Amino acid sequence: MVKVSLPVVWVCVHCLAAVTPLAAAELPRLKDAFKDDFLVGTAISHDQLDGLDPKGIALAAEQFNAISPENCLKWEEVHPEPERYDFERADKYVEFGEKHKMFILGHTLVWHNQTPGWVFRDKEGKPPTRDALLERMREHIQTVVGRYKGRITGWDVVNEAVMPDGQMRKTKWLQIIGPDYLEKAYEFAHEADPNAELYYNDYNEWYPAMRKTVVKMVRDLKDKGCRIDAIGMQGHWGMDYPDLKEAEASIEAFAAAAGRVNITELDIATLPDPGRKRDADITRNYELRKELDPYADGYPDEMQQKLAGRYAEIFRLFVKHRDQIDRVTFWGVDDGVSWHNYWPVRGRTAYPLLFDRNRQPKPAFEAVIAVAKEEH
Repeated sequence: MVKVSLPVVWVCVHCLAAVTPLAAAELPRLKDAFKDDFLVGTAISHDQLDGLDPKGIALAAEQFNAISPENCLKWEEVHPEPERYDFERADKYVEFGEKHKMFILGHTLVWHNQTPGWVFRDKEGKPPTRDALLERMREHIQTVVGRYKGRITGWDVVNEAVMPDGQMRKTKWLQIIGPDYLEKAYEFAHEADPNAELYYNDYNEWYPAMRKTVVKMVRDLKDKGCRIDAIGMQGHWGMDYPDLKEAEASIEAFAAAAGRVNITELDIATLPDPGRKRDADITRNYELRKELDPYADGYPDEMQQKLAGRYAEIFRLFVKHRDQIDRVTFWGVDDGVSWHNYWPVRGRTAYPLLFDRNRQPKPAFEAVIAVAKEEH
């Protein structure tokens, strides 16, 4: 018998819905500005679901019409032990989206990170057999997707299976099950909810070699009968990358392969990367040094304008391809909750989003709204 931990207290959810609207409610709303183009979403954090960030959750409800769970539906959160599921935060997340009539995304079912070690061990601590791991995958997917059947609209089924050089990532899923773990993941998800949209999601997909592999992989899966409705392009981008011509080439190629594209996890890196990387590898971790946190006392006006310009050119690209893009989702509501404050260096002060730590609109917000007005 699988033990399921159910929420005991639902006060936080009711608080979320009852928060007094912010002054920001008088601003233009992103979801309205782009209502004829695509959905505009945001990631929802633990603090917001737990009622610790009422202003942030109110801003999410005011500005966005789609949500993604930052962590509450990842395997380590929802299925931490073999015989135990914990749906408390996930239930709050789904209820919040339903309350505000939002598009609700499930993120993510099969990933090499944030998956508990027990998944890849048998009772003796050795790797499980192929059949045993497939059964664990099936049971997990059908339990989680089945719980929210008809309530979560679409799922990131597989996350980050391809390397930037175009090689398949050598995850334990691949090593133990084999290449068909991808096919099985989509098969199990579709069985659990035949009406749910299913996606593939990854970062660095502007790299030509990676683009080629993702296109071939998705086409092969679809040829085998897998349902894949869109490819998600993680927008963990920077002030000078990607080259938007390469990003555009990927949008076009992915739309041709899968039918649609989602821009997921959008934010702009505004701080130095000590590894000089251009990725979203959550395993990277560097020691905090003063020179890596140059804007601890505030983001200069000059940099605010550069960030605004970068967001404007990115959104012009998205609007240009609005017939191929279904959804653009920011990875966080405001700067204060962004993962860039702790990745890849913990303890920094980052400025990657459209709203500042006081949940006030930045010049970047104004620039994005201006793009919407240009195009309509």
